[in-house]
Amino acid sequence: MIAIPPATSELPFPLWSGRGLKIAVVDSGVNAEHPHIVAATRGVTLASAQAEDSWTDRLGHGTAVMAAIQEKAPAAEYYAVKLFSNSLRTTTPRLIEAIEWTISNHMDLINLSLGTPNLEYRSELQSLVDRAQAAGIVLVSARQAGTQPVLPGTLPGVIGVDVDWEVDRQNYRVGMPGEDCFFASGYPRPLPGRPLTRNLHGISFAVANLTGIIARAIEASPDRSADFIRGLLINEADRLRLNQKS
Repeated sequence: MIAIPPATSELPFPLWSGRGLKIAVVDSGVNAEHPHIVAATRGVTLASAQAEDSWTDRLGHGTAVMAAIQEKAPAAEYYAVKLFSNSLRTTTPRLIEAIEWTISNHMDLINLSLGTPNLEYRSELQSLVDRAQAAGIVLVSARQAGTQPVLPGTLPGVIGVDVDWEVDRQNYRVGMPGEDCFFASGYPRPLPGRPLTRNLHGISFAVANLTGIIARAIEASPDRSADFIRGLLINEADRLRLNQKS
């Protein structure tokens, strides 16, 4: 049985809440009427979508992902970029189109609770990551699906995330030397009357939980490069650990 850790008393980067940031959540859209969607939120339908499709979330996944981020960064402005429609499957060209939209529309932070194992697109995705970095955009993405490494989460310039079921939802941990990623809880925001293990859960929500924390970190950051944000996360983890010991 998976042990569910208690929430910590202090969120990382306690002075900030994502104010002034534009955050793109590339997923299955959003149900804007859901009570967990508390921030200013707009829906985006990609040009390649079918004519009858809209940004409304039919799966619930994108809404749960966005809710996990908004819980930690409620002052940001959100864009639900609809990539998935009737299932959590898409093509790499569609993923590339979604990332291109976020760059063209000047997002500050991109949540990609997904990835592709198709290494054929490595150079094209790396080029997009480089463009995003040059524009001051932070990308947060899953590093693997199951045990398989995926793109773009394993690329230089992306903050890669993996799941750790022993980390509480309000926090994260820094990877050990050689892991080159951060770990966060794989649980979404809880729903009344439903056990966490019976709700959606997995690496998608580890990415979302860390994205919410990163939004807090970069609100007042003078440098939005992946390396600088990694440094902020490492320093904050150290600070929180010392506070817990004192």
